Amino acid sequence: MNPLFLKLGWRTLLRDLRAGELRLLIVAVTLAVAALTAVGFFADRLKGGLQRDARQLLGGDAVLRSDGVTPEVFVAKARSLGLQAISTVTFPTMGRALEADGGASKLVAFKAVPEGYPLRGNVTVADSVEGAGAATREIPASGTAWADASLLDALGLRVGQTLLMGDASFKLTRVIVQEPDRGAGFINFSPRVMVNSADLAATKLIQPASRTNYRFAVAGNQAAVKTYVQWATQEIKKADMRGVRLESLESGSPEMRETLDRAEKFLNLVALLAALLSAVAVAIVARGFAAKHLDDCAMLRVLGQPQRTIALAYTFEFVLAGMMASALGVLIGYGVHYGFVLLLAGLVETVLPAATLWPVAFGMGMGLTLLLAFGLPPVLQLAQVPPLRVIRRDVGNLRPASLAVLVVGMLGFAALLVAASSDLKLGLIAVGGFAGAVLVFAGSSYLAVRLLRASVNEATAPRWLVLATRQLSARPAYAVVQVSALAVGLLALMLLVLLRTDLISSWRNATPPDAPNRFVINVQPEQGEAFQKALRDGGVSKFDWYPMIRGRLVAVNGKPVSPDDFTDDRAKRLVDREFNLSNSSDMPSHNQVVAGRWTADEQDAISVEDGIAKTLGLKLGDALSFDIGGQVKVTKISSLREVDWGSMRVNFFAMYPVAQLTDVPVSYISAFRAPERVAAVAGQPTPRSFDNELVKAFPNITNVDMSSTIAQVQRVLDQVIRAVEFLFGFTLAAGLVVLFAAITATREERAREFAIMRAVGARASLLRQVQRAELAGVGLLAGFLASLVALAVGWGLARFVFNFNWTGSWTVPLLGSLAGAALALAAGWWGLRSVLTTPVVETLRKAQ
Repeated sequence: MNPLFLKLGWRTLLRDLRAGELRLLIVAVTLAVAALTAVGFFADRLKGGLQRDARQLLGGDAVLRSDGVTPEVFVAKARSLGLQAISTVTFPTMGRALEADGGASKLVAFKAVPEGYPLRGNVTVADSVEGAGAATREIPASGTAWADASLLDALGLRVGQTLLMGDASFKLTRVIVQEPDRGAGFINFSPRVMVNSADLAATKLIQPASRTNYRFAVAGNQAAVKTYVQWATQEIKKADMRGVRLESLESGSPEMRETLDRAEKFLNLVALLAALLSAVAVAIVARGFAAKHLDDCAMLRVLGQPQRTIALAYTFEFVLAGMMASALGVLIGYGVHYGFVLLLAGLVETVLPAATLWPVAFGMGMGLTLLLAFGLPPVLQLAQVPPLRVIRRDVGNLRPASLAVLVVGMLGFAALLVAASSDLKLGLIAVGGFAGAVLVFAGSSYLAVRLLRASVNEATAPRWLVLATRQLSARPAYAVVQVSALAVGLLALMLLVLLRTDLISSWRNATPPDAPNRFVINVQPEQGEAFQKALRDGGVSKFDWYPMIRGRLVAVNGKPVSPDDFTDDRAKRLVDREFNLSNSSDMPSHNQVVAGRWTADEQDAISVEDGIAKTLGLKLGDALSFDIGGQVKVTKISSLREVDWGSMRVNFFAMYPVAQLTDVPVSYISAFRAPERVAAVAGQPTPRSFDNELVKAFPNITNVDMSSTIAQVQRVLDQVIRAVEFLFGFTLAAGLVVLFAAITATREERAREFAIMRAVGARASLLRQVQRAELAGVGLLAGFLASLVALAVGWGLARFVFNFNWTGSWTVPLLGSLAGAALALAAGWWGLRSVLTTPVVETLRKAQ
């Protein structure tokens, strides 16, 4: 092999590096690789850390729930796999104060825990109701109990006093602030009381007919846990394992799983935007790079260098430049991923696993693919055109070889991006959306240039506008490329703004900071007006209020149903228990009809939640028979609803679209955000809370405090958003590179044209007006087009990837157009400021 191309390529690389002609190419590739490898390095570590923290909602890596003592076969299997394991038990019971302390009683959620609890996370406790919480790995000592603040308020007790449960008495020593594996089952809705497992027998609370919930939690090596989960899943399917079910991060805690999935998608989306923008920047800059090397290539061709040598030399130069830029990007990405670790320091509480070499290989491959696919084709044209055409400074159209490199490279780059997205919908919307956007921008800008040329009357229009119009219409291809490239950069920047504001706000609003944190059930019909008045008097102006009816599904389309009719374990459980039904002539505002129609006061109709309909195999028109208090009510499914379970609002699987249901037993449920705890009243031994007053006024109700669950989900959400915002900087930088590259792509052509006009007497002030008008027009058009496409892509991402209901503001196109003009003028001032100041003779001499 002739080594001449290696020597030529190396010399060209060094010269171009010194001249700064590869600067924008290297910056673009470095940004893309840094963004992708930062996510690549951190993705597994972030996912592992988030999952580890999210497992706190389970209290382990996997949890086996059962109505009785955990079968020994599951305990033995965990022991054989070397897993850590603990068993806890929860059940409802009555807690009461001593007669000397008032003798008040309250339904509580009793929980007995052993040493080693919890396997994942920590319990947060305080020394008093008003005290600050602190994490602990301890459990209550024998003879003592920890309790929720709401229980102390309800019973009028303080830390240090006695709580009676069953046949045992416990000294209250700490207040529970946050419990990692609290869960949202009915048992856990009452105030929590936690005791040592050693004290369980002394209470004599567990009797043959007791409603108990045993939780057997395991934790340990990921492979061992996976083996245990697979084995336990098969074991539970046996006929004699009814009442036993397995929960893991994948099967339980849907609100946390959804948060983790959205976090990963957000990070991948931001990295994809940076890579796509970098591809556009490389393509634009490479065209200018090729034009600047016409003289060099002409000399080589005239001196007899073969096309193969020239092509290999430029390929070698780009490979070396790509490796340099990719290596730099990998190093920056590695450092940036530690920034993620710092930002999520409070979330990821344990040491993260070491990074692997896969992100390094992926980053190097992505950088080389990016530079060779989008940067090399126009440069290869220099080696393939005839010497005379090169001397005429005409690069020419893409030849088959260059076109093949471009097509193969683009397909490979798109495939890598889709793979990097880890989500097919996200990858296709991002890559396909940008590809479609480029076509829309090119077609729209071409039509706009033609329309502008036809609409400007040169006889009456200002001279600067006539010249600006001629500049654009004389080079329609350049105008299309410039507008399209600028629009792509603005599209990414606008998506960033929309993501940062509207989409992230929608994510937050799925469980907003002011979401209801209290659920009150068992409100009797005759208490309705008084209860609502009590809420308003306490400062609660917004609350959900729905009737709640207990009913069991007994038949579908006249055919009796039983758990044996289903293979899915969840379907078996649903059919085997009573449903919470409700009725309302108006559909809840936080629900959305996805099939059929909700018709107010439609008789003999019922609306069913879409998820449960799929689980039970129900469809529109099916006749459902519910046994409600001994009466069978038959109705047909008239609509299917999509319910946002993460909204912390009152939701129902099935609702009758009527204002009243007669002759059925009913109670009411309400959801609201409780007012903050108020200060102590003189003469009273404990603080007075809204919860306590409500329970005293309506002693039959059950008041469920969801504050700790909401706080935990919000905490994960807030820290993930901080990490996403941190990565936005890369995409922002890539967008600015595209803007600068798009504006300066025609710098040499502008310089020559302006030099000629200056030579024939045009004033600098006139040319400055022409330049500003052209830049402002290009920016306005690009900003307007980018705004429209950003709204469409943002809607697609919100609807199909992040599952948000989102509608963009009508002001986006207006603000986008103005922002486009402003950014184009700013980039033009910075990149083209020397065009009007360079001496005419010098500019024309360079153009020779």
